[in-house]
Amino acid sequence: MVTHRLIAHHKRLLTETVPSPDSICTSCLLRLSIQPRRYASAAVAEAERPTPESSQHIPPVTASAPRKAYRILASPVISRPPVLTRPLTDFEKAFYLYQKRLNERLALPFSRYFYFKKANPADLEWKRKARGRKSAARDIGVYSGYGDEAWNDEVLVGDETAEPDNMREALLRDAAGQTIIDAEKVGDAGAEGEAVAEDAAALEGARKELEARIDRPMPRMTEADEKNDVKSLNRKLDRSLYLLLKNKDGRWRFPEDRLHARENLHQAAERIIVQAGGMDMNTWVVGNHPVGHFQFDFPSAKIRDIPYEKPGVEGDNKLVTYRREEFGEKVFFMKSRIMAGQADLGKNTFEDQDFQWLAKEEIAEK
Repeated sequence: MVTHRLIAHHKRLLTETVPSPDSICTSCLLRLSIQPRRYASAAVAEAERPTPESSQHIPPVTASAPRKAYRILASPVISRPPVLTRPLTDFEKAFYLYQKRLNERLALPFSRYFYFKKANPADLEWKRKARGRKSAARDIGVYSGYGDEAWNDEVLVGDETAEPDNMREALLRDAAGQTIIDAEKVGDAGAEGEAVAEDAAALEGARKELEARIDRPMPRMTEADEKNDVKSLNRKLDRSLYLLLKNKDGRWRFPEDRLHARENLHQAAERIIVQAGGMDMNTWVVGNHPVGHFQFDFPSAKIRDIPYEKPGVEGDNKLVTYRREEFGEKVFFMKSRIMAGQADLGKNTFEDQDFQWLAKEEIAEK
């Protein structure tokens, strides 16, 4: 009797806790009916899945053959950037002169009485020079922006008015008291018959003293250019020069060496610069990434013993050697700049014989 009562009680609890289809929505009923099956089927499938043999623990096997790899080298490309701007082309020279003459035509006339008192020596000197160049500008040749020929502001082929050297000489002659064309000396007679100075000899002496005080710009061609000194950094100032070394085999190349231990390319480039060019060069390795690379495959593989330092190990067991089979070499070029100093092969550790600073077309000839 008690057993029948307990069974009836359990049936009543189950009917009260389990929701009927009429009390919940269709989507919830579907979810409740599918989810237990999915979990149950997954558990059964996992229990029935056989254990693969590959998942069993296999002890590591130490390889006796040498490792196969490429030889990795870092090569800093040390360059001296241009110091001067490049020479102008013929079109650029003519264009800049045209712009200067056009500005002379569009600008207001120069009012000399705002700067010079009438009939004083400075005013008479100004009028004498203005008659020669016909304008206030000193570096555009003989040109007037207000006359009948103002439209003719272009130079003919072969005219040297637009040459930078010609403009520079015109400015120097004007500063020395000469005209910009024929370099006439400052005479004793001024404009309109007025006397500039009573003692012409004293004025000539003052002019020569003025010429001596004028600082002339340095030429673009240096002594190293004239002598073609390829070891000097004071040549080809408008070009980039690159450091090339001649190794013991007589081959010209950039400084290079293989990476040691845990070095990265940036650290290796800094070390190679010091070992190749000495401590007298103030250099800067621009970035951590190479600007290019070169791969060379050996005709046949080479076996090489590589020393390696174990991290965290001290004593005699710290340095070990492993054998590696190298199929070629990969050279990564690191961009570098020289800020000051000069290369010195006195303490070169790569047995390099000579060095040169060369431009790009000169490197192609090596």
